Amino acid sequence: MEITKNLNQDLKNAPLWFQESINLNFQIKETAINNKKIVYQTLGDSAEEVVLLLIHGTGAHKNWWRPLGPLFNGSHYLIIPDLPGMGESDFHDTYSFPLFKDGLEQILKAEDCLHKKVVLIGHSLGGHIAGFMASENKNMYAGMIMIDTPIRPPNYDYTSHKASIPIRKIKYYKDKLSILNRFRLMPPQDCENSWYLRYIAEFSAKETPDGWRWRFDDTIFQSLNRLHGYEFQFHCPSLFIAGGKSALLDSRIMQYMREAFKTTMDFEVINNAAHHVLLDEPLLLVDMINAKLKQWKIHKTS
Repeated sequence: MEITKNLNQDLKNAPLWFQESINLNFQIKETAINNKKIVYQTLGDSAEEVVLLLIHGTGAHKNWWRPLGPLFNGSHYLIIPDLPGMGESDFHDTYSFPLFKDGLEQILKAEDCLHKKVVLIGHSLGGHIAGFMASENKNMYAGMIMIDTPIRPPNYDYTSHKASIPIRKIKYYKDKLSILNRFRLMPPQDCENSWYLRYIAEFSAKETPDGWRWRFDDTIFQSLNRLHGYEFQFHCPSLFIAGGKSALLDSRIMQYMREAFKTTMDFEVINNAAHHVLLDEPLLLVDMINAKLKQWKIHKTS
């Protein structure tokens, strides 16, 4: 990944669809949960009956989804948040799935969308959050899509579980170029689309009085109360999309998920993608989601 002070120069090899998407006029907005700011961006007409809520993964931010959001078909309103403790949203003392759920539902409330056809689309941690929201409010959502989100059995033994993201203290760097050159995907993987990496790296760091640091709250990894023993029970139309080369989805997890959700969820695999499916196969991912939304008849047909 080439890093210079000129983002536009670094994105010179990005495809036209990518350049057009990131340059659209997204609206940056904010609301609050527990007196803490939540930042999100929207695109489209807020009067639309269908709402797509795109949820990023751990340590990520809203701009992971920004290039893909405009590619989804149909008439809808697009909402892409920064989860609490990540991106431009405020840090919290502790983190939990109820906090994430309440934060996202506060955004939907602020946008007057709670009564609309809301489709939850989440990658990694975002998929866990989507599944939790759809399970806790079974009649609220019109659809739910998880992307490379490992769901383990409720009786899974976490005593010997190895986290996919290392617990480490935030470091500070003397300048922006220094920290951007340290940008890495977690879990580690190769990614051929360096222009996508460069774009999300640009919005992953911030300047502070102590120097440049990553935007996410490093205490999330210690304080987040994982869904140990939680049993997902969602009733809305659902889809699971796996990366065929994902380091997080072994055959045991996939076997459990296919059996546990055989009556409620469809399964698809993008063979050439690892965990970060958005970056590896963005257009194939969008095509797969568009096809499923059409099958679910989420949008009105002309």
